[in-house]
Formats: sequence, structure tokens, C-alpha cells
Amino acid sequence: MTRSIGCGLLLTFLAGARILAADEPTQPSPETVDTSRGDRMIAAYFRNETARLTVASFAEIETLEDWQSRRGEYRQQLLEMLGLSPLPERTPLDAEITGRVEHEQFFVEKLHFQSRPGQYVTGNLYVPKQLQGKAPAILYVCGHGRVKKDGVSYGNKSYYQHHGAWFARNGYVCLTIDTLQLGEIEGMHHGTYRHNNFWWNARGYTPAGVEAWNSIRAVDYLQSRPEVDGERIGVTGRSGGGAYSWWVGALDERIKVAVPVAGITSLKNYVVDGCIEGHCDCMFQVNTYGWDFPLVAALMAPRPLLFSNSDKDHIFPLDGVIDVHQKVRRIYRLYDAGDKLGLQITEGPHKDTQSLRVHAFSWFNRFLKGEEPLIETVAVKLFEPEQLKVFETLPADQKNTEIHETFVAKATPPAVPESKSDWKHQATAWRALLREKCFGGWPASSPADAPGLDVKEIFSAERNSIRLAAFEFTSQRDIPLRLYVAYRAGLQPKELELVVLNVLDQAGWQEFLASMRVGFPEQFAGEPLPEADEKQFRETARMFQQFKWGMAYMAPRGIGPTEWTRDERERVHIRRRFVLLGQSRDGMRSWDVRRAAQALRSLEGMQQVPLWMQAEREMAGITLYASLFEPDVARLDLWQLSASHREGPFFLNVLRFLDVPQAVALAAARSKVRIYQDEAATSKWEYPQAVARKLGWHKLQLQVRAIPAQADRAEDE
Repeated sequence: MTRSIGCGLLLTFLAGARILAADEPTQPSPETVDTSRGDRMIAAYFRNETARLTVASFAEIETLEDWQSRRGEYRQQLLEMLGLSPLPERTPLDAEITGRVEHEQFFVEKLHFQSRPGQYVTGNLYVPKQLQGKAPAILYVCGHGRVKKDGVSYGNKSYYQHHGAWFARNGYVCLTIDTLQLGEIEGMHHGTYRHNNFWWNARGYTPAGVEAWNSIRAVDYLQSRPEVDGERIGVTGRSGGGAYSWWVGALDERIKVAVPVAGITSLKNYVVDGCIEGHCDCMFQVNTYGWDFPLVAALMAPRPLLFSNSDKDHIFPLDGVIDVHQKVRRIYRLYDAGDKLGLQITEGPHKDTQSLRVHAFSWFNRFLKGEEPLIETVAVKLFEPEQLKVFETLPADQKNTEIHETFVAKATPPAVPESKSDWKHQATAWRALLREKCFGGWPASSPADAPGLDVKEIFSAERNSIRLAAFEFTSQRDIPLRLYVAYRAGLQPKELELVVLNVLDQAGWQEFLASMRVGFPEQFAGEPLPEADEKQFRETARMFQQFKWGMAYMAPRGIGPTEWTRDERERVHIRRRFVLLGQSRDGMRSWDVRRAAQALRSLEGMQQVPLWMQAEREMAGITLYASLFEPDVARLDLWQLSASHREGPFFLNVLRFLDVPQAVALAAARSKVRIYQDEAATSKWEYPQAVARKLGWHKLQLQVRAIPAQADRAEDE
């Protein structure tokens, strides 16, 4: 059951009528909806946004001094995008060896350590026998190779054991560590990919950060071993392990040599060509600063780095790998270190092949040992998974399975400000953080700097004493949207007492069509229309006769006229693409609402008419945040507003700084705010109400109302 948003909703709660639930509007079946326009629109948008970020990478780097002056800032940005800023405390590793496996040339210690308390890392340490002095060491980080029997995980370290064995047989100490997803303690890599946990984006969390931190602490462990030369440590891994090799190599200068195998490609491959669909969340940072991936790779410079890939790898395509290599080569040449950057391409698919390994082994021999012997031994698996298992019983205090709940700290609930100056300081800080860290993907900092709106009238018609006009405006390049404006026929816009911008979700769009098709059948003849709602249309006409109000309607990108695919998996990957562009779907919808408000203001006679905004469900939060960055929003009416970004809307990093109640307080400081919810309980809105009391705001500035409720228009005046 749902209410009708837009046409009848404002009438009922302002005119004093009791709000009645109405049946969910009939929606066209997926078979009858043509989403090709929306699909083309979003594909073009992703192409152009990707191209913009690609051009921006290294755009200001001309000299070595340019690079060195920015390198520290880039590294700090990467730490932040991995959820590692501030850097976690290096707590005691509490390493424990639980067993040992013998081979005639080496032995394997089965061990675990804690990269943070309760965050266990299981691994196997391969140590050559009869070492002469300290040996170079390799950190091997594993890709997605599951080894599980009868419900027991043996860790992907057992899947990739042949690498550790080869290194030990050739004079290296090698620590092979399990990943979070496929370790003996099974955590999660697939939060957004499979489980719809888009709150991870709002928290600024990615399992790539866990893997990076585990790898950094693994280097700590290697340096603690008496057999290891701490100045000669390399890192390698393939697929997911290739990606983690990039993270630790970029962040930790103790890594002297790196060979990431099939672990990186270009932003274009991921976003435009669709390779993101083959990758889980652990492969990506929360791309707050809009990086293309050569920036990650370049942070290894000038240390020896070998790109290693096969030519038919469908999730790390050849063109993208070569593109990344060529851009990184510029930085190595600035260091006059071109001989320390290599590119190895073998024939084959996305697979751990012997030909890929041989070149990696040669690279480490060359740069960690100063030797280039013929590779005579092959990398083969020598043990059963059971022999390499670390735990007999999993530790009761492990946090791995729920690490996404604690790895990135969410904002501490703020204290109520003691004074107006305290509030001004807090509000200014929040706005700045929101603009930089959550909405950095918005095109401009102010409407004056944004792309042109290019408002064009599509039609204008009068029926049943209602004037309805439709306008197209440009939210961003490749994002044309519609704005519909209705009011009493015969009125001039400047005569309106107020205009309400209704922000529609898909259900709201269907309600709008169901009502307006009654009075304007010709204007909506090209739309897939739901069943007509004559009662709603009559109520709308009656409202316009009673009040000098204007009603505007808009559906943000991906909704209504620009709806994209209804395939749920494809929709998931569309949302994930936004994050790789330093955006979120919901954040860009807030931008669309801002642009709709600007387009409405640009219409003749609308400049001085008081502007209200209204939305429900997920659009309520999206509209709330849009209002924070638009001037002179007189009032907000928010129905079924989520009390936390844990439920949505999902903006990048927002939970690191504030939650919805704080945003309500920010809005109520500038606009009248009405929140409508199913129950009258107001405890979840205690913070903004406490701010209102402390700062002496008028009682009508912020109100929380139950649904259904009696609404007294006189109270609102």
C-alpha cells in the first residue's frame, strides 16, 4: 500500500483532510517497457565520464619535480580510499606457529597473526633448509582460488602453494597468506557485487583495504623473522592477488620489487567495457578522488615493477594493460629508471600458467638476488590441503566474518551544539566534507560553474482548468531530464503563492502518469501508461482551483523516462560503475534534483515564487541532501525518510562524517522541514530536535508527524 505522491499528497496534508492509503499503482510489465533510451543514456554518460577522468590522470605531471611534489598526497588519498586513513595502529601481531610440514629442500610453518586485534591472517611460511645468512623474501598474496571440503575452508594459500614451494626451492623465504573471502575464516568480498550492501560505499569501506592492511602487516611479520633480509622483500600474486600486490607495493616502501600478475587494467576496461562485472569489491578502492588505475601503479616508481598478463584475459584485457603500462612508463622515465619497468604478455586466458610464472621468477632473481640463472624447476603442488591448514578450531574472538562492520569507523554521534557559533562551525565543516568527500563527483561547486541547463519547452497544454508544461533540461552531459510544471489555467507563474518540486521514484512516476494521462492523453501518448487514476486527477484539479500553487515533477536519472535496464544484476553493476567514477548513483540523483530546482527557477516568472521540495521513500533522502546546496528552499516535506544511511540513500563516505539526523538538522537550519513516518515516535530524530531546542528555533521549523495524521494548514503559515 502506498500514497500518491505529488498530485494529491500535498493537497491532503495541507488542506486538512485525513491521508488515506491507496493501492499501489499498476505498473507496466518489464516486457512492455522499452528501456533502450535510458540504457543508451547511461552508456554514453559512462563513456564520457571515464574519458574525463582518464585525461585528468597525470595531466599536471610534466617533470620529476611535479610527480614528487604530489606523490605523498596521492599515497595519502589512496590510503583514504582504502579505508586506511587514519592508518590503523600497529598492534602486536600475536603470531603463532601451529605446525610444520617437511620437504627435503624446505619446510613450511603453518601460522597465523592478527593484523588488528581479532583480525586473523592465516598463512604458510616456506623456508629453505641450510640457508647461508639472511635470505630475500617474497610475500605471495592469493587470488580467488577456493579450496573447501565438506564445508571446511583450507584457504586459498593451499590453492597457490606451488608458488611458495618454488621460491623456497630457489633460496627465498616466502609467506603465502590467505585472503579475507577465501581464508580458513571466511569473510566477505562480495558486499555490493552479490549482497546489495551498498552501505559499504556510504561507510567508505572496501575489502581491498583489509587485504592491503593484512599485506602491510605480513611485511611486518617477514621483517621479524631471523631468516629474512628485511631490505630485500618482494610481492607478487595473480588475479585478486595481483590487485593486492598493487595496493601493498603502492603503499609500503619496504616492498623493493613487485610482479602483479593479471591484477590491473584501465578505468575504461572496467567501466565502459564492462570488466567490472567479473570482479568483486576487493579489486577496487572507493574511488573518492576519481583515479584512473595508472596512478596506483605509478606509486611503485622507481622500484622494479613487472606488469604480467596474458593476451586473452577477458577481465584484464590486453589493451587496458598496455595502456596502464604506457602511462606508468612516463613516470619511470622521469626517474631515468626505464630498465626497472617491464611488461610481460604471454599467450592464454585468465589462468595461472607456467609461462606467467617463469618471467616472475626471473624478475625477482634479477632484482632481489642480482642473478639471472636459467629457470630449471617448475612450480608444482607438493602437499594436500589438509597438510597446510593452520587452525584445528577457528578462534572464537575472530572478527573476520564481520570486519566490514568495524574496519572503517563511522562518525561518532555528535554533541548538541552549545551555541549558535558552535553550530555554525559544525554546519560549515559538515558541508565542506559532504561536498569534497561525498559529492566530489558533482560537476561543479556552484550553479554558475555548472554546464548549461539548456532548458527547452517540449509542450504546453491546458485541460480541465489545468495548465501543464513539460521542459527538458541538461543535468550533465548525456543526462537530459524532464521537468513537468502544472498550475491553474489563467494564472501567471509570478502570481503563484508557492511551487512544489516533487521528486519521483519509479512508483511515484507511475502515479504521476496515471493521474495526468486523464487530462492530457495526447501529451503522454508515447509513454507506456499505467491504468488511469481519474480520482487523483480530479483531486489535483480541485487543489489548483482552491490554491494558487504550482506543482513541478521530476524523475532523476534511471527513473521514469530515462529508466535503464530492469535486469537486477545489470542494475547492480551500473551502481558499481558510479563508484569507480568517484560518484554514487544516489549522489548523482541528488545533483539531478539540484539541477531540476535550477531549471524551475530559470522559467519566466518563477524566480521569486517560494520553492518547496517534496519526496518519499529513497527520494526523500536524496532530496534532503540536494536542498542543502540550493539557496532559498522554503520547505521540505519528506515521507518515510530513512533514519540512517545504512538503509539509504547511499552517498560515498557519508557515514564517516554524519548520518541522516544530522543532515535533517542542517536542512532545518535553512528550511522548514516536515518528516512524515508511519509512527509518531520521534526518538530517531532526537538530534535535530535537540538542536532546534538548544538554538531556539521556532516550533514550526522542524516537525515530525505520524501517518495518517490531521494536518492543519493554519499551523504551517
